[in-house]
Amino acid sequence: DLSIEEQSECTQDFYQNVAEKMQTRGKVPPERVEKIMDQIEKYIMTRLYKYVFCPETTDDEKKDLAIQKRIRALHWVTPQMLCVPVNEEIPEVSDMVVKAITDIIEMDSKRVPRDKLACITRCSKHIFNAIKITKNEPASADDFLPTLIYIVLKGNPPRLQSNIQYITRFCNPSRLMTGEDGYYFTNLCCAVAFIEKLDAQSLNLSQEDFDRYMSGQTSPRKQESENWSPDACLGVKQMYKNLDLLSQLNERQERIMNEAKKLEKDLIDWTDGIAKEVQDIVEKYPLEIKPPNQSLAAIDSENVENDKLPPPLQPQVYAG
Repeated sequence: DLSIEEQSECTQDFYQNVAEKMQTRGKVPPERVEKIMDQIEKYIMTRLYKYVFCPETTDDEKKDLAIQKRIRALHWVTPQMLCVPVNEEIPEVSDMVVKAITDIIEMDSKRVPRDKLACITRCSKHIFNAIKITKNEPASADDFLPTLIYIVLKGNPPRLQSNIQYITRFCNPSRLMTGEDGYYFTNLCCAVAFIEKLDAQSLNLSQEDFDRYMSGQTSPRKQESENWSPDACLGVKQMYKNLDLLSQLNERQERIMNEAKKLEKDLIDWTDGIAKEVQDIVEKYPLEIKPPNQSLAAIDSENVENDKLPPPLQPQVYAG
């Protein structure tokens, strides 16, 4: 009967009370307490997962659909726009990017908050390695966040908001407040917030170009493909060529749908106009049906006085 906020508060209080009792009464070393708390969290949240993950009483599912739709609409964003210091043409870097995307997607398959955090941490370490290989120097925080944003856009993790809310509500607070897990999780929350508010200014684009890219009228990759070097990978060229073709087909389909809707509207308006004109004419010139006059006699029948017609000719015989 408790709300999700009250359930979260009860769980956090339980974590804190158990940890304090082990430290004060049991004199358990901090390292040992952390391991025990991990097992307690694993047991509790495995049993409660289906009841507290994305409950129907919250709008988590609605937020999931919104961020998923938003990321799909931003499929055209390139690493250059985000100033991502990662060169995917280097095979080792490309592998790191794939592993990072795999880890962030795998987060949804885990049940324990700590395991979800571990996926985020592995993803982040792959990102740092990719940056280090590209730049030949250790990555900085300024390099990490744009790259994490790019990975989220490229991977579009399922139920992203639900997973973030689940970790926030039911993870051991000591793990979120300290350590690398908490740092990487905070960066993921910042990345999602940036994606939700991303606009033309964020990407150093004009509002006109941003609107055209969002509507699918054109793709920035088409402009980049014109500047490729002769040594560029043929597979990458073909992939971008296919993306441009899909963009053009999408634009054509939208144009056809708009024309079809316009034609349908014109037909409806024309039908309504004709019906109105007919109705106006009928109202202006009403049709009056009068009762029929007395029926006319047949031509070869005997005349009656009312017909006022001469009698039929009678044949006469002349003697020759």
